Amino acid sequence: MDATSHPTGQQAQDTESWPPARQAWTAAFLLMAAYTLAFVDRQALALLVQPIKEDLGASDTAMSLLYGLSFTIFYVIVGVPVAWLADRSNRRNIIAVSIFVWSLATAACGLVRSYSGLFMARVAVGTGEGGLSPAAYSMLADCFPKERLAVAMGIYNMGVYFGGAGALILGGLIAAQVPPGSEIVVPILGTMKGWHIIFLLLGLPGALLSFAMLLVREPRRRGTGAGMPVTHARLGEIFAQLGRHARAYFGIIIGFSLMILVGNGTGAWIPAFLERSYGMSISEIGASYGWMVFFCGTTGALSGGFCASWLQRRGFVNGNLLAAVIGFSVLIPLTVGFPLMPTAGLALAGIGGMNFFAGFNFGGGLAALQELTPNGMRAQVSVIYMLSINLIGSTLGPTAVAMVTDFVFADPSRLGESISLVCAVASPLALVLLLIGMSGLRAARAERAGGELA
Repeated sequence: MDATSHPTGQQAQDTESWPPARQAWTAAFLLMAAYTLAFVDRQALALLVQPIKEDLGASDTAMSLLYGLSFTIFYVIVGVPVAWLADRSNRRNIIAVSIFVWSLATAACGLVRSYSGLFMARVAVGTGEGGLSPAAYSMLADCFPKERLAVAMGIYNMGVYFGGAGALILGGLIAAQVPPGSEIVVPILGTMKGWHIIFLLLGLPGALLSFAMLLVREPRRRGTGAGMPVTHARLGEIFAQLGRHARAYFGIIIGFSLMILVGNGTGAWIPAFLERSYGMSISEIGASYGWMVFFCGTTGALSGGFCASWLQRRGFVNGNLLAAVIGFSVLIPLTVGFPLMPTAGLALAGIGGMNFFAGFNFGGGLAALQELTPNGMRAQVSVIYMLSINLIGSTLGPTAVAMVTDFVFADPSRLGESISLVCAVASPLALVLLLIGMSGLRAARAERAGGELA
């Protein structure tokens, strides 16, 4: 009898002891709820760009730094040591503390009175959020076998759209009752602007969710394959892993970073674009754009995860990334075209399609990255991914659009053309890099035939 017919020891444990379905899916949905709250603050700021800009006397470029750079500074600094800790300690507890920290920081955005104060509050938000995704990716990879991992990653990434939509819809509803530019006297807190109230209300639910995370059980760390136990990788081993499969890691990480650049560059400025180009009010934007993000983004994230898993089951070696290639390809005309539409209805239709196919990408791509990486270094490799998408995507995306508006066109009313120009460069380049990543992943699979990627 061959060894593949009767696995023993750690091999049998690795193939038979996945967490029960209820435990695994509870973790996936609570992690998705955490990611939802993480994106509430980001999109709330985008919705409130115009009133905050007017109140603080800031330029488009200054607002883009508030959206991207301020958030990224401590996200980058905190993410590396937290990822190191996540590969060695209880990931659930790290996530619970992170949620509590960034939620208080989001509420603090509602207490500041200056641009510098708001910038520092955003830095604190990034400090908290730096602990979420690396630990969450590692946990999910230990909760689900690879044929279900893409669906779980898709569910987790639905939080992007639940959070973005929730901020837009709730922010729009609050703005209809309390105009963001109005002044309100609040007991103890004194006179506040309407946008302060919105941040306060959106930041409070996180404290409750941080305690709810204690319902999640920390999953057993699974072996690195071939019957080997989990070991904690040293820095040299991580660099060796990245170098050995450089084409795969470079293509996947930089390709997705450029698509995040497109996503953040558009997401940060769509509310202002709709207001400037079509005269829509904040409450109208929250109602129309918010529900568009909710339905199109969440169905796209789920559809992409199921598509990637289906392709994997059908025997497509690169099925996870093939689903992302489909999404990346369709996004090119959508991202370039929607800002140039003559009516708000056509622009919103394009935005809806963009959100669907942006969500379509992430479950499969993240699953491929986790499969490629040994367990003992998953969180640390994930933080490299997170650093890249934040430095390239979250920071450069909003700023690139703002700088084209301020310095190329020198006209705030031409914001739509700025969005289109940035996307015309970044979207095709993202697809090219993802195809490079696919070829690298094929080479990695060939090299490790019979191992954990077989």
